[in-house]
Amino acid sequence: MESEQMGRDALELVLESVELPKLTKKDEKEFRKRLDQHFPDLIAKLHHLYGERYDFFYYVQKLVVGLAASFVARKRKLKNRDEQRLKEPTWYRSEKMLGMALYVDLFAGDLKNLKTKIPYLQELGVNYVHLMPLYKSPEGNSDGGYAVSDYRSVDPKLGTEKDLIAVADAFNDAGISLVLDFVFNHTSDEHEWAKKAREGDPKYADFYYFFEDEKEVEEYNQTCREIFPTVRRGSFTYQDDMQKWVWTTFNSFQWDLNFSNPAVFNAITDEMLFLANIGCEGLRLDALAFIWKEKWTQCESLPKAHTLIQCFNLCLQIVAPAVQFKSEAIVHPDEVAQYIDKKECQLSYNPLMMALMWESLATRETRLLTASLKKSFEISPECSWVNYIRCHDDIGWTFDDAIAEQQGINGFDHRKFLNQFYTGRFEGSFAEGVPFQENPTTGDCRVCGSLASLAGLEKALESGDATELEYALKRVRLMNSISLSIGGIPLIYQGDELGMLNDHSYLQDEHKRDDSRWVNRPYITDEAVKLATDGVSPQARIHDELKQMIRIRQNSPVFGIANTEILETYQPHLFAYIRAHDNGDKMLAICNFSEQGQRVPLSICDALGTREVEDILQGKIADYGDEIVLDAYDVLWLKAVS
Repeated sequence: MESEQMGRDALELVLESVELPKLTKKDEKEFRKRLDQHFPDLIAKLHHLYGERYDFFYYVQKLVVGLAASFVARKRKLKNRDEQRLKEPTWYRSEKMLGMALYVDLFAGDLKNLKTKIPYLQELGVNYVHLMPLYKSPEGNSDGGYAVSDYRSVDPKLGTEKDLIAVADAFNDAGISLVLDFVFNHTSDEHEWAKKAREGDPKYADFYYFFEDEKEVEEYNQTCREIFPTVRRGSFTYQDDMQKWVWTTFNSFQWDLNFSNPAVFNAITDEMLFLANIGCEGLRLDALAFIWKEKWTQCESLPKAHTLIQCFNLCLQIVAPAVQFKSEAIVHPDEVAQYIDKKECQLSYNPLMMALMWESLATRETRLLTASLKKSFEISPECSWVNYIRCHDDIGWTFDDAIAEQQGINGFDHRKFLNQFYTGRFEGSFAEGVPFQENPTTGDCRVCGSLASLAGLEKALESGDATELEYALKRVRLMNSISLSIGGIPLIYQGDELGMLNDHSYLQDEHKRDDSRWVNRPYITDEAVKLATDGVSPQARIHDELKQMIRIRQNSPVFGIANTEILETYQPHLFAYIRAHDNGDKMLAICNFSEQGQRVPLSICDALGTREVEDILQGKIADYGDEIVLDAYDVLWLKAVS
């Protein structure tokens, strides 16, 4: 209580010492209400980060003026949405939610044409669309757009800022939540801040991490892991023209921002609120684990990184509370969980489940998946997972080695096996994946590929093997079924809904050929859509089965705001979980990760409170006798007979 009073006293001092932009009476009342509610917590956290600086209060003053300016700039319809979302704070947990991630140019050509794709999205049931980075970035290699040169300028190839606002408005009218990337760990070296730093401007030189002493660079490199080892060894790049090293966790043209400088926090907050005012309802926090650096640490997921994110969140709560943060933390499962909180990130990718679904397909065993999710799936009821089968990047084998060891699995050797399996180097593998960033020292790598190609469709079509084709299609259905039903927002990556295969055309592009992630970033062509809707092709079966499951999901609250319990089946090839809604409705999912038929006692249905069940995927009452029999890669969604 004492700290809250100190925060309120500090707020009064700030407001007495600055001139805020002119607000209407209604806006002034709302802005002041949110300041009163959130500023005490905000200034306490900022003081923890920057309180030892002599100019701390100056930057707090500048921040409050900036928040007020962003609030004034926020359109009335967005302020109305803020009020609506505050009344329904967990709207993103609805069973209606279905996401898609896409590159504008690969999906629609440009932003103007993207609006014409809204009926396609609506017909599939999509109401949450994450547009991959579309900001101005360097020509050629820009890390897929994640090297941002200007947060406020759209890549001219895609359109203009006005086009983006028009898309946001059209999405809003269609009931689609827009999600954009908040790339805040780094900028491109072509950003205005970086250019001024290169020119010697001391203000902007302090926006990044520069070192003249190579010994200091090596000291940091001793504890920081290499992210892109085939691009550059270590975490720094030497700038010949400056005769200095600059921190570049990822690519050499991506300069890490120095968040130990409060001017950087204020500047990035302005950019964040600019994006919020475009009309998005979600911001994906890119590379959030790396935003705070301290020597002799790994410089990942440090405590002050969490404090920073909480400060950004509080700024959103003051200006644009309809906007949610989505965590992109591809780190140890225990660290992923640390970002998931209403005060930090309301949404989070679920990299553990993604990786272990693929692990279970490769091994045909579910013990690691079951044990891991029993520990890590449950999160705050105020938050939601974003479930994905794969993304625009790569698949990294994120799992807890301690849990693996309990299952008799050596983590290092197992990851090596999975890399071999999914890049087609393991005898008997069904997958057609491509290695990404193979470390020449450790042999470690990640895997790229489309859902269909990694699940075996590409190889089955090449061989003409009818049995393998059937298995591949059932693997895709299995993966989609879990993403849609286990709890959270299911996120489809562009092209996977059409059963598209790997696209190797990137090898002909000099700017892409060294980045194998482009293999799973296909152009969505009219031919691909036609093939997936012809009613007879394997791709059409994938499309039709996905749409059927989406319809079932979106018409049953048990797939929305409900609890998930991971069950122990005591069968090595089966994975099961139950969904339970407060209204008493329950759904039991059972999945077979093997080509072999499996049996489980009917008593597993006791979790539903009855053994009289219907399979809602088949739309029929099930008569199992004493045990349930599942065919190869079969999936059951069981509910009590109504």
